[in-house]
Amino acid sequence: MSTKKTLYFGIIGSGNIVETHIKSIQEVPNAKVTAIFSRNKETAEKLGYQYNIEVYSNYEEFLDNSEIDIVTILTPSGTHADFGIIAAKKGKHVIVEKPIDTSLNKTNELIRACREANVTLSCIFQHRFDNGIVDIKNAMNLGEFGQLNFGAARTTWYRSQEYYDSGAWRGTWEFDGGGSLMNQSIHYIDLLLYLMGPVEEVHAYCATRAHERIEVEDIAVASLKFKSGALGLIEGNTAAYPGYSATLDIFGNNGSVIIENDQVKEWNFKSGNQYTKAPREVMKTSASSNKMSSYESHKRQYEDIVHAISEKRDPLVTGEEARKSLELVLAIYESARTGNPVKL
Repeated sequence: MSTKKTLYFGIIGSGNIVETHIKSIQEVPNAKVTAIFSRNKETAEKLGYQYNIEVYSNYEEFLDNSEIDIVTILTPSGTHADFGIIAAKKGKHVIVEKPIDTSLNKTNELIRACREANVTLSCIFQHRFDNGIVDIKNAMNLGEFGQLNFGAARTTWYRSQEYYDSGAWRGTWEFDGGGSLMNQSIHYIDLLLYLMGPVEEVHAYCATRAHERIEVEDIAVASLKFKSGALGLIEGNTAAYPGYSATLDIFGNNGSVIIENDQVKEWNFKSGNQYTKAPREVMKTSASSNKMSSYESHKRQYEDIVHAISEKRDPLVTGEEARKSLELVLAIYESARTGNPVKL
């Protein structure tokens, strides 16, 4: 990478997650944050001063900055595609925070716009780059699991009423796109699909039990039938005071793994395959707040994206890959609304 040109990033949005992205990008060779656009002038100017980046309050002027190669979109979920489509048409590569958007139609438009503009599209699912997930995927590719029989993703966290009251967009269908599933559980839902493969049918229930003034669910459960014939479960929960864990179970004929809070908790294979990698720092989100405690996995994903653009290949997480978790979450919501199983 040392002989390749530096790629310059423009950040869109100045919310809680923005510094995780700026710090991650700044540690990637041949990557640099050069500008930020936000409607929150005060926050943007603080970030501009702190990181020595140009500040914009007009989106068109921001995109007219010819130095910007890539935009990272950190706005409310329901606006991701809108911002991304305009950026793609200006020839910018596009990265969006999870979920890719809240609408399949808008997601399809974003994917199409990036393809037509010949720019890269990726979505932040940094947990695919956690040590444990990388090793599970490698073991799977080597056939260590044998036939996969069951997979479960459970996110039992807590979000206070103050969290939902902190932004008018939080807990709304229009901008948040959903609740505990769409916002908090989406990372482990993505991992479940990444490892277990596509889902054929889902049957689900959703409820709002512990919060006021929100339109969306704070508890959801879903039973899954994968196209492989394996079965599975999803739980999304932001009503589990004081906040517990995110867990991922993958059970096969010849081996099983349990991930808890982004770390390997159980690793058992008939082959004797051992999990011996020394623990390293990975990205963690608090079970009781949306604050990040580290950004190593974010950095790894940005490295993959920068390499992909320089090498003219797809990143690990494409727009099509990111669309899969959105499609599943929307199917869960449809099943919960109708009371019927939904085929994908």
